[in-house]
Amino acid sequence: MPPIILHSSWDERPTDSKEKVEPLRKYFFIFEGQNTEYFYFSKLKNLKTEIGIDPLIDLVVIEKTGVDQNITYPKHLINLAKKAIYDDQFDEERDKMIVVFDTDIFSEKVEKEKFQELLEDIQQERNKNIELGLTNPNFELFLLLHIEDSIKSIIDPNKDEILKNAKIKNQRPSYCYLQKATSMNCKKNKKIGDLAKNIDTAIEQEKLINQDPKQCLENLTSNIASIIEKIKSEKLPF
Repeated sequence: MPPIILHSSWDERPTDSKEKVEPLRKYFFIFEGQNTEYFYFSKLKNLKTEIGIDPLIDLVVIEKTGVDQNITYPKHLINLAKKAIYDDQFDEERDKMIVVFDTDIFSEKVEKEKFQELLEDIQQERNKNIELGLTNPNFELFLLLHIEDSIKSIIDPNKDEILKNAKIKNQRPSYCYLQKATSMNCKKNKKIGDLAKNIDTAIEQEKLINQDPKQCLENLTSNIASIIEKIKSEKLPF
């Protein structure tokens, strides 16, 4: 097992007199960032029932530790996810691994080719348990979608600037707009995870930008909300 810690949404058995019910499906989330993404998905995990995810579905947040702590490059994240699939806590017949990363690093031509190879690899049958949660340029764009009318008031008016992703006083545009809208430093304040309460707003607003991984390098993109929407729509048992 890789040096990672699994944080589950599954409730422990309250008493020994009650039979413990196992989840019928688990979604494992692994991501490049150590702070912002962790704050968000940890909160999403805790809000599982409140946001309408089936009680028989377990959300598991993978925390990278040790030698894996600084793994951020997408291919290496995917390799880490593949290793985790062989752990006895992962059921290859039912469970899914969601690998979340930004695609801004693939902007150069040679990197675009690597990104295409990555997509083709994930589409292979051997990787049927893995799904990619992508953002372009970065995860803060996905978080902005949780804010009511942010497409109209923030994202569309600044679309070119956000996509270009040039730094503003050492910070990326989407980070700056998110900080202004929430009054929080998303890299340090774990309360940024509270945006997960507005996942339905993000789901609807995300449909107004590109959600297709094949088109993500040329467009403002997020497909993370669509993945969460699919999880919310699942009703178990199968």
